[in-house]
Amino acid sequence: MTVIHPFLDPEKQLRARRYETQKRRLSFYQLVSGFLISLVFILWISRPLLSRLPDFPAFRFLLFLWALSFISLPTDLIFSYLSGYRIEHAYGFSNQNKRQFFGDEFKGFAVNLIITPLLALVLFLAFRFSPGYWWFWAACAMILVSGIFATLYPVVILPLFNKYTPIEDQDLTQRLGSILEKGGLKIKGFYLQDMSRQTKKENAFLGGLGRTRRVVLSDNILKNMRTDELETVIAHEVGHYKHRHIVKNIFIGALFQLLTFFLSHHIMLWIHPDYLSGFDSMLAALPVFFLCFGFLNMIIVSPLAHALSRYFERQADRYALDRTSDPEAFQRAMAGLANRNLSNAYPTPFIKWMYYSHPPVGDRLQAAMDWEADHRHEHP
Repeated sequence: MTVIHPFLDPEKQLRARRYETQKRRLSFYQLVSGFLISLVFILWISRPLLSRLPDFPAFRFLLFLWALSFISLPTDLIFSYLSGYRIEHAYGFSNQNKRQFFGDEFKGFAVNLIITPLLALVLFLAFRFSPGYWWFWAACAMILVSGIFATLYPVVILPLFNKYTPIEDQDLTQRLGSILEKGGLKIKGFYLQDMSRQTKKENAFLGGLGRTRRVVLSDNILKNMRTDELETVIAHEVGHYKHRHIVKNIFIGALFQLLTFFLSHHIMLWIHPDYLSGFDSMLAALPVFFLCFGFLNMIIVSPLAHALSRYFERQADRYALDRTSDPEAFQRAMAGLANRNLSNAYPTPFIKWMYYSHPPVGDRLQAAMDWEADHRHEHP
């Protein structure tokens, strides 16, 4: 095995590699099955289904998309069960029984039944009212949609799955709040997420925009992290704010979507030349478009977006180290998360390029060691 950082547990890193391999393998199988189901829907179901739907356009649109969602539901549930329940229990993470697990799964499915048609409607309206340049207007609309979603997500979507309560530890919130204040970041408050109702994994994040912006700490991370480690985590989140990463991600994401929409448009013209000719043609073409969009996103956009995200995360890490001047606490925090969450600290370059939106923990630990060496040289 690669020589690893002293704060990392070698045995847990071996388990982390096995865990990651099993999860990636199931994800690949799910991707292939989803592709095959979509092909079945496109080739044998969509046209007969359209002939049986009511003439009212809104109903045709909604029922068609719901039919596509329901035909994928059984295999999605199977893979979610294998990955999210069986494997999570096998590695000692999940705290849910089957009833709780499937309750969350069906709740997520119900949310998607609402969100997916709304997103598809934006696309469909662009198809209909600007056939030649729909790809441009759809990308522009996604800027607005992304901003709305980022604002509402922590106050509308997240509370459907977990309970969020204000953190009452005044000493903790004062220490963490001072980091936010020095960074010029105002938030609605510090909130505790009852993540332990689902898993033993840990998480912390800065969510929302404007008046909905808040710091969320899982109960698991509060139980396992020291306050100086939490300070480095919060300083990292302030780093995202100082570098305006949320706003940059919205606009850069729109540019990525513009590229994907544009390429999908030309692929659609090749596969389905009359897909913009009428309501039913556009409706029947939606599953084909989703396949094109998903494929292009997987092989082009996601790796590029992940590379950009890793760059942003390194900037936020650097800010946290500069702000706290505590590389040891940063390393303990990162290594502790890797040990307890079974994060593979040293993935292969291909896996890192394709899947990692954050630098692997091994890279982050090395960056902290380099920071420490540089500052020891500057201030002996």
